Amino acid sequence: MSTPLEVLQRVFGYESFRGEQQAIIDTLVAGRDALVLMPTGGGKSLCYQIPSLLRPGTGVVVSPLIALMQDQVDALRELGVRAAYLNSSQDWQTAREVERQLLDGELDLLYVAPERLLTERCMELLGRTRIALFAIDEAHCVSQWGHDFRPEYLGLSRLHERWPDVPRIALTATATQVTREEIARRLSLEDAAQFVSSFDRPNILYRIVEKKEVKRQLLEFIREEHPGDSGIVYCLSRSRVEDMAAFLKQNGVPALPYHAGMDAALRAQHQACFLREEGLVMTATIAFGMGVNKPDVRFVAHVDLPKSVEGYYQETGRAGRDGEPATAWMAYGLQDVVQQRRMIDESNGDEQFKRRSGRQLDAMLGLCETVDCRRERLLAYFGQQIEPCGNCDTCLAPPESWDGTVAAQKLLSAIFRLWRERGQRYGAGHIIDILRGKHTPRVREHGHDTLSVFGVGADLSDQAWRGVLRQLLAKGLVTVDFEGHGTLMLTDDSRSVLKGEVTLMLRRESAAAGRPTRTRRQAAADAALAPKEQQRFETLRAWRAAVAREHGVPAYVIFHDSTLREVARRNPRSLQELAHVQGVGVRKLEAYGEALLECVA
Repeated sequence: MSTPLEVLQRVFGYESFRGEQQAIIDTLVAGRDALVLMPTGGGKSLCYQIPSLLRPGTGVVVSPLIALMQDQVDALRELGVRAAYLNSSQDWQTAREVERQLLDGELDLLYVAPERLLTERCMELLGRTRIALFAIDEAHCVSQWGHDFRPEYLGLSRLHERWPDVPRIALTATATQVTREEIARRLSLEDAAQFVSSFDRPNILYRIVEKKEVKRQLLEFIREEHPGDSGIVYCLSRSRVEDMAAFLKQNGVPALPYHAGMDAALRAQHQACFLREEGLVMTATIAFGMGVNKPDVRFVAHVDLPKSVEGYYQETGRAGRDGEPATAWMAYGLQDVVQQRRMIDESNGDEQFKRRSGRQLDAMLGLCETVDCRRERLLAYFGQQIEPCGNCDTCLAPPESWDGTVAAQKLLSAIFRLWRERGQRYGAGHIIDILRGKHTPRVREHGHDTLSVFGVGADLSDQAWRGVLRQLLAKGLVTVDFEGHGTLMLTDDSRSVLKGEVTLMLRRESAAAGRPTRTRRQAAADAALAPKEQQRFETLRAWRAAVAREHGVPAYVIFHDSTLREVARRNPRSLQELAHVQGVGVRKLEAYGEALLECVA
């Protein structure tokens, strides 16, 4: 019987465990349940793959996405692990062969989607074989209050009822304390050992900019900081996804769209291209991303405001899984606040759902409007306290905090007087025109140039007033009447500001806020390579690309960049020397060792 460390070294090619990996693995090997929160890129999959190799039987992995299953199975087979999946992409002959392998004890790991797992046929099939463990990946999908609820996950509590002696592990990268408690309750894991790792992803630079011309801003960001890099651009609507992909392509950035309204085959083709090709940008709705195992995504951009901090953290976490520098960039503006409030107000959910959604949006707005460290605010949402990080925009180019009480009173007064004196309500643009004293046709037509508030805000620009209004909306001091075509209204909390009972500190961007906080550079490890080492690295990457094409898998399934970089730096002369490189296990040493030595010779 091998030990976990021996399996890690022999099969996966790593010298030692990270964080709580070993404790989690020991828990499962001993037959106990575990609930694991670990950030993307933290090595969650090893926590169930190694126990599946050590315990008798087959490890059954519940995974929500076909692409993720195929990706992980390809990677495991390259390591010499007997892995397979069952999903709707297979013809019946292939599925029957996988079932035969399972029944004959020829599989170490079987990946299956929750809706298939819970069919009577699949449950009966599993009842005829020995199961090492059940691993429930992306476990936050069971939470009805989470950002990615999937109803089919609710049935997974049946696993414990039918196989009470088989250990289970539920894993996610994203869960607050409330969500974690719900996962444990719904999956009957109240007695499971809980392992909560740090949520921090220190290699990711977080930056949120004021939205002006978002297409131009995004293009400048990619050109200046990430030319030629793989990235994901998240959009709120399908039409926006298509439009953004077309815009990027027209401007020389290779991009593909991805959303739920596309033909399934085309969607799968685009995802395969993203995984296999370097330097491709995917513009997508949140339908894309969960479980995407691509380690070298160098940026994630949001051109629309996410609905929650949990969703934002999950999506930005797809950048920099390899631990190298990456950027989470977002453009955010007044219309985002209005649009998200409208979506909540017009949703079909009950009042409890709307209140919960409102609180999630308030937390997201708080992250956008903070003058403190973004990472500090982000991790505090998940209950983790840290010092200012030095790797976000508010740390690198601190915004100014200014007393906006008088400006807020002017804006609130304009809304109040229009309603009190004229019985009228208007949207943001018209109220800002009044404050700035603009004699527009609409202002003259309605006689609004005679109001006492006309021109009282001429000292601030249109953009500055939009910033003030955005922050008042974020703080709940102004609301939007969507039945009244998006007109502005005061709230109960407005009174204390109008009366001067509170001081309102607002955020004003620093002059450097919109500029790149660092010029694009090679990843730190790349920059450390000497010229000859860099040449070896490029030779190894070219060889890897050819092998990946031959095998029909993404390049990182063969070897990660970090492994090739270490080979280039060490310049090994024998298989024995090569065996000590991280990521070169026994199987890969046998399959690729000689070819690697030829490349570096």
